[in-house]
Amino acid sequence: MERLPKIGLPILIVIIILIVFISKSTVTIGSGEAGVLYKTFGGGVVTDSPPLGEGFHLVAPWNKVIVYEVRQQEVFEKMQVLSSNGLEIKLDASAWFQPDYNKLGLLHQQKGENYVGRVLLPTIRSAARSVVGRYTPEQLYSSKRDAIQKEIFEETKKIVGDQFIQLNEVLVRDVTLPSTIKEAIERKLRQEQEALEYEFRLEKAKKEAERQKIDAEGKAVANQILSASLTDKILKEKGIEATLQLAKSPNTKVVVVGSGNDGLPLILGNQ
Repeated sequence: MERLPKIGLPILIVIIILIVFISKSTVTIGSGEAGVLYKTFGGGVVTDSPPLGEGFHLVAPWNKVIVYEVRQQEVFEKMQVLSSNGLEIKLDASAWFQPDYNKLGLLHQQKGENYVGRVLLPTIRSAARSVVGRYTPEQLYSSKRDAIQKEIFEETKKIVGDQFIQLNEVLVRDVTLPSTIKEAIERKLRQEQEALEYEFRLEKAKKEAERQKIDAEGKAVANQILSASLTDKILKEKGIEATLQLAKSPNTKVVVVGSGNDGLPLILGNQ
């Protein structure tokens, strides 16, 4: 009985060591995450093989696993930039991005876990200043926002693509101009709209006048043709045809042929 405690203590120590060993040797990677393996005695960060994917993994207890989120993320940035004429513009933008999965080891080794602050945000700021500096405040306010957004995205992507970051989109959410400039632009846009409306009314009136002129000319030509074709014989013939039609009317009493003007029939009615 006295030997049991002496035998049980080493076993207990071994069990504790095993539990610690196993707990230090297991890593669980969550959904939308990946792990970068760091080998303490094997050359540091593993960069020549894919990162550890989702699920349960066994690693040596003296190694480490650094977990990164690899699903799409969004970062917001407010900037003050200058337009082409030197006016200060406030730009509110965001970016959709994610780390390059197959190069996650290189990203950790060369940029670190704070790669967003070290690489992505400075690049967006630089691209925004470069792009906005090509446009006037009026262009920024009205017609060029989509073009600016596209150019900032392309310039940012060109840089961060070599920094193991996958850029999916850059969104320009708001462009704020100085109040005096904004009011001047809005006033100018209203005046341009009024001018366009006035030109439209003038064009419409011009087309209506042309239509009336063409209609009048057409009627004049038709009358000329009709006048040229109406001879005395044709008029008499038409008069006789009309007289015959009237003679058939129940209200007609007496028709005296050849007694009217120009020899046309004369119709005597009830009165």
